[in-house]
Amino acid sequence: MKMLVLCLATLGLLAGQAFAAGPPLEDVTLVPLGTYDTGVFDESAAEIVAYHAKSKRLFITNAFDGAIDVVDIHDVTAPELLFQIPTGGGGPTSVAVHPRRGLIAVAVMADTKTDDGTVEFFSTNGEPLGSVGVGALPDMVVWTHDGRKVLVANEGEPSDDYLTDPEGSVSIITLGVGQPDKMVQQATVQTAGFSDGIVGPGVRIYGPGASAAQDLEPEYIAVSKDDKTAWVTCQENNAIAMLDVETAQFQWVRSLGYKDHSLAGNALDASNKDDGINIANWPVLGMYQPDAIATYRVGNDQYLITANEGDAREYVIEDPEDPEEEIDIFVEETRGKKLDLDPTVFPDAETLQENENLGRLKVTTSYPAVEGEAGYAEIYSFGTRSFSIWTAEGDLVFDSGEQFAQITAAFTPELFNATNDEDDPDARSDDKGCEVESVTLGKINGRTIAFIGLERIGGVMIYDVSNPVSPTFCDYVNNRVDGEVGPDLGPEGLTFIPAGKSPIDEPLLVVANEVSGTTTIFVVIAPDDDDDDDDDDDEDDD
Repeated sequence: MKMLVLCLATLGLLAGQAFAAGPPLEDVTLVPLGTYDTGVFDESAAEIVAYHAKSKRLFITNAFDGAIDVVDIHDVTAPELLFQIPTGGGGPTSVAVHPRRGLIAVAVMADTKTDDGTVEFFSTNGEPLGSVGVGALPDMVVWTHDGRKVLVANEGEPSDDYLTDPEGSVSIITLGVGQPDKMVQQATVQTAGFSDGIVGPGVRIYGPGASAAQDLEPEYIAVSKDDKTAWVTCQENNAIAMLDVETAQFQWVRSLGYKDHSLAGNALDASNKDDGINIANWPVLGMYQPDAIATYRVGNDQYLITANEGDAREYVIEDPEDPEEEIDIFVEETRGKKLDLDPTVFPDAETLQENENLGRLKVTTSYPAVEGEAGYAEIYSFGTRSFSIWTAEGDLVFDSGEQFAQITAAFTPELFNATNDEDDPDARSDDKGCEVESVTLGKINGRTIAFIGLERIGGVMIYDVSNPVSPTFCDYVNNRVDGEVGPDLGPEGLTFIPAGKSPIDEPLLVVANEVSGTTTIFVVIAPDDDDDDDDDDDEDDD
């Protein structure tokens, strides 16, 4: 690991001045302790995980059973399923635990995804406490730090035939006072929607016939420490929106721009037909298209950290005349070899479009790609195979470039860009590579540590991000390969547990794995392991 860090530093990828006092933590790693296994493979039986410190319980969304799995972790080496909490509608999509009370919030989609969904509230013992109506396809739920509000990202995806396209939004549920049942009974809800006037230039508004409000699809939310502001990723739109939580109004929606894969440090393996690992520069622009987002402060400045997964819109229906055939309603994705490239911009187009080069790469034919009379002058791919750090205003201050590709190639070459259900190296190189899905933050020895989940190859990248302009790589741990309690496939949701709230008085990372249906508990190992997390408050007795 140390040799790899030195190599990256030599490339100029990890250089910079430290923002926080003291040296960066280069030795933070994870050791697996125990796993809860649903025994359900590739059916979304473990996606999002939340933790309640007083009861020492995990709450895990299990879409396969349409329920929340409640798992006891007093013994972290032997997590035990206590019971399930059934949910209504089309099943749970997200779960979050009140920061101090015994109250959980569960986002539940409607049976028909274009209808309005709900947030269902339960006690930690599974007692139903009521529900609140929200927007279409609630996909992520988060509490404010003071526990007074719940924010819900309503993705508002269209129907498969694109005839029904609900507006994307964020619902803000304000809880009442008193015991948890009274808090829910007194709850009110406001819905923050989008207007054309706040959408900045370059934001991808491209669905057929869609308004900005219909086209913007909120994916994930991060809330500022003072609970006044939230930042919302709109993945397909390659944008971030800023929300004033107190007024329930969006202030702006801004394009994240594009990553130039032709520049040094931004290389990628673009083909699954090039006979191995081939990380190289190509004339391709990557759309960041983040999924998860987190936020933290350094001094007086707020920063955002994103997991740049990428996503394409694909809407097809069954052919009524031939059920074995499909009709494309709206499909933006194609392969590089199918683009008619402008020969004045790409004089070597024939070579570029060979399968071992860019011929297999999945790219968009929708905005910002424009086919002129001479063909396409630019090539845009989905996601950037990286994590990024941004200012509160959406300006890029750091991107990990090709680091994830280089690190996974060094650590697990036999699984480089493999998919998450087969050991097939290079299979995802033409798609979104390791597919950076999730991110959560924790405080270790006063330093801010980012844990970043890779959905395809699997595993967690660990970075010290205390210096936002120059994070330091710590380690890459993949329990798919060498874990004693694995294998884990398809990490989806990550939750950090500070030492003061942990069953073993040591910081933990909990990872829910969508494909393997497993949830694994890791202990976070670091030099002089103290927990300075200022969120480590005592919980109320209820």
